[in-house]
Amino acid sequence: MTATPAPGRLAAGHPLALLLAPLAGAALPLAYAPFDLWPLALLLPALLLWLLDGERAGRAALLGLLFGLGAFGVGIWWIYVSLHTYGNAPPAFAALATALVVLTMAAYPAAFAALLARLAPAPGARRWLLAAPALWALLEWVRSWALSGFPWLALGYSQIDTPLAGFAPLVGVFGVGWAAMLLAGLLRLAAQRLRPGGGPRRGGGFALLAAAAVLALGAGLGRLEWTQPDGPPLRVALAQGNISQELKWRPEKLAETLERYAELTREAGPQDVIIWPETAIPIFFEELEDGFVADLRAYAAASGTDFLVGTPAGSRRDRVYRNAVAAIGRSPGFYYKQRLLPFGEYLPLRGLFAIFRDLVEIPMADFTAGDADQPLLRVAGRPVGVSICFEAVFGADVRRTLPEAAFLVNVSNDAWFGDSIAPHQHLQIARMRARETGRALARATNTGITALVGADGRIEARAPAFVPALLRGSVQPRRGATPYVRVGDGPVVFAAGLVLGLAAFARRRRP
Repeated sequence: MTATPAPGRLAAGHPLALLLAPLAGAALPLAYAPFDLWPLALLLPALLLWLLDGERAGRAALLGLLFGLGAFGVGIWWIYVSLHTYGNAPPAFAALATALVVLTMAAYPAAFAALLARLAPAPGARRWLLAAPALWALLEWVRSWALSGFPWLALGYSQIDTPLAGFAPLVGVFGVGWAAMLLAGLLRLAAQRLRPGGGPRRGGGFALLAAAAVLALGAGLGRLEWTQPDGPPLRVALAQGNISQELKWRPEKLAETLERYAELTREAGPQDVIIWPETAIPIFFEELEDGFVADLRAYAAASGTDFLVGTPAGSRRDRVYRNAVAAIGRSPGFYYKQRLLPFGEYLPLRGLFAIFRDLVEIPMADFTAGDADQPLLRVAGRPVGVSICFEAVFGADVRRTLPEAAFLVNVSNDAWFGDSIAPHQHLQIARMRARETGRALARATNTGITALVGADGRIEARAPAFVPALLRGSVQPRRGATPYVRVGDGPVVFAAGLVLGLAAFARRRRP
């Protein structure tokens, strides 16, 4: 005879869970940009916790895997666009590669579900409010560095416009994700305490009050100013060339591309800083030294404008290629991208993945990573924290430029994503870097979304996508350091490890 499940629980092994888990996961990306239905990032994890109650580790892992396949299958499908539409990979190969990435990412929710069943098998407050949030945060942190790291769709990013964003300057995006999962646990606890006939039992109201308190605490922390303005705002202009990815690297289009950015620069007029996006110059910087670059230096000197220009750097003779940002003006220099994109900018395990290079056409796809201790570039007399494209996903990397950097700059070529959800997600991620560090962010992209972001993570101005555009505005330099800048992800990782260690110890002592 099958036992009747307790109120608020689904019977273990119920086949409905196999349908609900992938559907809940598939709906989770709606919590992120461009949809911004952020309550789903609380409700759907709460639903996952409900589905996992009473399940043994094996079936729990299956449910977590299905949830992850839904979430990442919908949330990062644009990888197929990058590989097939713009990388010219055969459809079957692009689909297979995308599926492998999705499956790898889905392994994390599967591990979460299995470990939760092992560490805290009994449904209740300890499982939902302690073990689940700590385990989720720890696994998202692991996902940020394991296998080169891919922390896309970390739960905290969905909360950039909510009260929970107030936790970001203290504990970063993984701490925000912990808080979101804690709220999911409180919702699960409240649901468990509901009477079958309606109305909360003892403890249900407390769970809802606790959830309100977490939101109120985040809102209160969000009002604190962790960094201070440092001098007058700088006049900035961001050039968005909207150069088609199909034409960008063709030698016969080089003159047209350079003229597009020159025209946008003339339109901008004198500024403190003008920023061009990633690989705006689609040829080695050194090959233009005596022509276009010399003219740009002359313009910078005459107008008092400093430039940050995305460009490949290196030489064909030495076979050293770098994805770079060149500073042109009063303080010339280069920043070389450190965090290269696997398969897009370098090929890991060459012998194993040589077929990838044969099937996908990605120009300049053999870059050398820059050193980790590069000096910061300076514009208008101020040091800036520069990141290139994918680097904005890694808060631990961006914080290394602080507290020295007066503001942040991110350049990107999101044309690889096409008109998908990815550019919106990418901007949302970059906004979290501003919120974590208490620094304004200037983000210049080839096709969009070019934007100016305040130190609080809010968008102050943005350019329309998929058109040539010039975004003018100002950036306020700041000084000081948020707690996250000072200590990074360490406290979240330590706290998660401590909670899970105690859970494992308590599990072993239980007869």
